[in-house]
Amino acid sequence: MRKIEAIIRPERLQDVQDALDELGVSGLTVSDVVGCGRQKGYTEQYRGARANISLLPKIKVESVVPPGVVDAAVEAIVGAARTGEIGDGRVFVYPVEQAIRIRTGEHGEDTVMHEEAEGWGH
Repeated sequence: MRKIEAIIRPERLQDVQDALDELGVSGLTVSDVVGCGRQKGYTEQYRGARANISLLPKIKVESVVPPGVVDAAVEAIVGAARTGEIGDGRVFVYPVEQAIRIRTGEHGEDTVMHEEAEGWGH
């Protein structure tokens, strides 16, 4: 199994969720984060003084998927999150040794996929 971690624009979250749902990816962890990269932030006036805002709001989406779904999931995320502008984000893939569903005690890939699309957020 692999953990896919994506840092994306907040407004692209629903598109990413829908793309992953079509693949049968059953679980996401979504966090509000701030960060900087090539986008570098912006400068604004605040109470008469210039303020450099270097940490911009982003969304971190994490999911664990079986090896056979990794490439499709990464492509789905990239396709759904891409605007073509600086600041679209990054995708990272990590190995995962084990997954256990606490409620049932199930182990392995069955814990990270669902049978059919469930339509998150609709």
